Amino acid sequence: MVTLPKLNDLGFFEIRLESIGGLGANLAGKMLAEAGVVGVGLNGVSFSSYGSEKKGSAVKAHIRFCDMDTKIRDTSPVERPHVVGVFHESLSKTVNVISGIYEDSTVLVNSTKTPDELKEKMKLRGGTIAVIDAIGISLEEKNRVNMAMLGAMFRLCDFLDPDVMRGVIRKSLEKKYPLAVAPALRTFDRGYNEVVFQTYALPEGESMPDFVRYDTPVLGFATQPIGGVVTNPGNSILKDLSISRAGMMPHFHEDKCIHCASCDNVCPDFCFVWDELPDKKGRPQMFLQGIDYQYCKGCLKCVQACPTDALSNEREVDGYADANRMPHRFNLAINS
Repeated sequence: MVTLPKLNDLGFFEIRLESIGGLGANLAGKMLAEAGVVGVGLNGVSFSSYGSEKKGSAVKAHIRFCDMDTKIRDTSPVERPHVVGVFHESLSKTVNVISGIYEDSTVLVNSTKTPDELKEKMKLRGGTIAVIDAIGISLEEKNRVNMAMLGAMFRLCDFLDPDVMRGVIRKSLEKKYPLAVAPALRTFDRGYNEVVFQTYALPEGESMPDFVRYDTPVLGFATQPIGGVVTNPGNSILKDLSISRAGMMPHFHEDKCIHCASCDNVCPDFCFVWDELPDKKGRPQMFLQGIDYQYCKGCLKCVQACPTDALSNEREVDGYADANRMPHRFNLAINS
């Protein structure tokens, strides 16, 4: 029987995983709970919440642990986590991934940045930031991001036994995907060994932000717009799909482009920017100018469709999208 390092008022040690569909956070939460319950004799529960069930949509996985004498009668989402696992760094653009953390909580981030850089980016006042390049490890080992994140999570939650997790991985994969067992174990071990972390004390005189429920509506009965106008449509020119990219993105090589529009024909999100220019004979033709990375979710269909290798599949590097983005020039003015 192990002892949990921290407990809330209800006697729970709580973990929340912030991710997007396709990175395996739902499965990671289930495997994490199984390793705690079956492996080290804790009482526990795991469940997930998500919107549209598709690749790239926001996902949250919730895990609660407690001792065997404590009954779990709370199945609400984890709002005050002791540990947060951020499977996709760019989620912080649109989601408050550190919502509800304590001053001694641990935030694990899939990133290539340093803990100091992430502390500044996420505006973290106090706590521990852990960093693991889960995407890089998964690409090298030809496996999933969730295995690297689980390895790092077990390093941070030292009350869990990593050997138990290795057994859970074997049991989960060996029947249906026997060839995936060895890469998964290597990815898990690299996540466990390569995670780096740093603790920041809350500055004297400061306090953590007041907790606000993540689902608190902005509009209520007193602030609802007249006529029930939808102020945040599901899709618009303001939508940012960059958080859906899972580590890979297309690069545009203009010198190889023949402007055939094969890429534009398969792109589901109208990422490609065109302009009408004269060709060598002075005739008006449409020429590809570049990619508006705000709308690119990294599906890479364009790379597969390109007949001249003008588009290549590359690992996303921080800052590349902003530096090489060709923004759409939307004509929003209407001349009367």
